[in-house]
Amino acid sequence: MDNPTSPSRHPTHAVRIRNMTVGGSAPVAVQSMTNTDTADEVATAIQVAQLHRAGSELVRITVNTVEAAAAVPGIRERLDRMGLDVPLVGDFHFNGHKLLASNPACAEALDKYRINPGNVGKGQRRDSQFAQMIELACRYDKPVRIGVNWGSLDQDLLARMMDDNARRPEPWDPRRVMDEALIASALDNAARAEELGLAADRIIISCKLSGVQDLIRVYRELARRCAYSLHLGLTEAGMGVKGIVASTAALAVLLQEGIGDTIRISLTPQPGEPRTREVEVAQEILQSMGLRAFTPSVVACPGCGRTTSTVFQELARDIQSHLREQMPLWRERYPGVENMTVAVMGCVVNGPGESRHANVGISLPGTGEVPVAPVYVDGEKTVTLKGDTIAADFSRIVDDYVVRRYGKAAL
Repeated sequence: MDNPTSPSRHPTHAVRIRNMTVGGSAPVAVQSMTNTDTADEVATAIQVAQLHRAGSELVRITVNTVEAAAAVPGIRERLDRMGLDVPLVGDFHFNGHKLLASNPACAEALDKYRINPGNVGKGQRRDSQFAQMIELACRYDKPVRIGVNWGSLDQDLLARMMDDNARRPEPWDPRRVMDEALIASALDNAARAEELGLAADRIIISCKLSGVQDLIRVYRELARRCAYSLHLGLTEAGMGVKGIVASTAALAVLLQEGIGDTIRISLTPQPGEPRTREVEVAQEILQSMGLRAFTPSVVACPGCGRTTSTVFQELARDIQSHLREQMPLWRERYPGVENMTVAVMGCVVNGPGESRHANVGISLPGTGEVPVAPVYVDGEKTVTLKGDTIAADFSRIVDDYVVRRYGKAAL
């Protein structure tokens, strides 16, 4: 459920992608990308399924070789057999025009093409190869994301703009020239795509940078100058806390200004970390800002000298994991459950108050406090838990509440 008090959205064209709409009045969508070898049908289908079940509403796959292109129809078939109607986005560089032309089944199976105009060739070849991909998109009625990246910007365009800037009576700062080159590449290529027959409501554009302020500056200008649907993402955000904080800092500002129709969090996974982490971060950004609701929220105190026990930390962690794991099933059976809040508090200072404000809350005993844990449901104290089974008992209370409150029979 969307928040009616959320910021007004920058008006953009609504783009239909398989079973969903991006842009227009549609909610900001979460996107992710696989890191498997696309030629491995099984591994790629499994990862797409994992990302989609975690909440990714579109999943992008690399299509960089003949083998990868040949595998795409099989990946689509495997997803269909699993009952997963997730849109697949093909990511093309350098040879995309050849792969799409020689693999019509791949061109048909994909639901959107992503084209980087800086990587489709040089000189006249660039123009003709870009045109070939757009013509194929028109033939198969596929939307296209024209994705410009600062690391692979069209160098001929940048050189021309630098030369033009040198002739100005008052030359711009080089950073401003770079901004304008990115924007011009995206908008000029989008205009060219329209000239070739691709409608404006089949075009999404992006301008990816790795600097927070750079990204904000470029997207503000993009939003001012066009009505194309916009994909947001801080490219090469990095690993762990740094990547999460940088992506959040950039995207939160733009989203608050109503800019952005899809987002992707480009995290470098920690060794052994699941690929789905980037999906969770994207969802948390949108949910924290009140733009979307994906999974019940767990409110938990940070702990202090009053809470030397780790019981409340462990319970908060376990409840949060449990809620997220249940969401693929609950999303279908219990509509509205994503708006639920659960409070897990560690002492009597804020515990009872915070617990009363949540749908379901528990106030665990802090250091030196009586070893009992009152539970509150919709603001009313219902039971006091004791003993070694507090965590299991509270989990059952949460599960029972979900069934009772959000079960379709109760609506």
